[in-house]
Amino acid sequence: MGRVERNETKLHWKVDSLTEWDPSLTCYYNNASDYQCCTLLPVTVYKPPDKVTFSFGDHTGPLVVGNQYRLRCAFENVAPFEKFEAVFYKNNRAFGQAYSYLFKDKTPLTKYLELDFVPQENNHGEEYWCEAEFRLDSEGQQPPPVVRSQRVTAVVHYKPKFEADYDSRWITLTEGYKLQLNCTSSGNPSPSYNWTLPSGSVSSTTSSVFTIESIAAKHQGTYTCIVSNGYGTLTEEFRVDVIPNYIGYIILGVVAFVVLLILVGGFIYCRYYRHKRMGRYNLLDVLRLRTRHTAVSTAE
Repeated sequence: MGRVERNETKLHWKVDSLTEWDPSLTCYYNNASDYQCCTLLPVTVYKPPDKVTFSFGDHTGPLVVGNQYRLRCAFENVAPFEKFEAVFYKNNRAFGQAYSYLFKDKTPLTKYLELDFVPQENNHGEEYWCEAEFRLDSEGQQPPPVVRSQRVTAVVHYKPKFEADYDSRWITLTEGYKLQLNCTSSGNPSPSYNWTLPSGSVSSTTSSVFTIESIAAKHQGTYTCIVSNGYGTLTEEFRVDVIPNYIGYIILGVVAFVVLLILVGGFIYCRYYRHKRMGRYNLLDVLRLRTRHTAVSTAE
């Protein structure tokens, strides 16, 4: 039973518990002429959902960029459903609502509301959830408590794309310098890399960066980088030209010329200069190991 409180021109009826979902209430009163009148009282019984669940519709597994999905907010035992709406959130920010006027039942229902969704690359790793809210008829009505769903982290897959625009695909290097070709790409799942060499063979390198520590003329040609992750494939070509290292040849020539001069100078010194300045000599004489004899004159 409820109780009635009279406050001048207003009549307040309070009830502790109401178990009828579509009650028919009539208010009887007497006017100034003591004439009894009556008024039908519209009553709406609101019931928050027992549970709210978020999902990407019937889809399971990773989402794919560009495909359309339906965000679903499911509710258990909520009434009345036509006064109810779902608010969708991602990363603590509301971004969409869904509601329906099709269900006029006043009794609790288990239903769901959906919102179309096309994922983009930046949606990967974001958290999604929904909340149950009522649209009240009067500002004076007190809203039921908000019921939130669990949080779901989006896994979004997308094809590879190069992380930078490669302005120079034609590379000229001097022999002996280091070669680095970079075709780093983003993608989910992480892409794989394969390099085709100028000879047509496939390199054992599976890195996004191809490196030759000291380039030579035999390394000249076109290098092809193939990037793939199952959702798409990218191909990038690099033309590498190798020019001789003339500095090395110049240094080698100078060294050879200096060595030649030394050899020629040594030969001339030994062959002519020392011979004419010093004359002939015997090593034993120099060391005074041989006995000298004085010539004796003979009598005639």
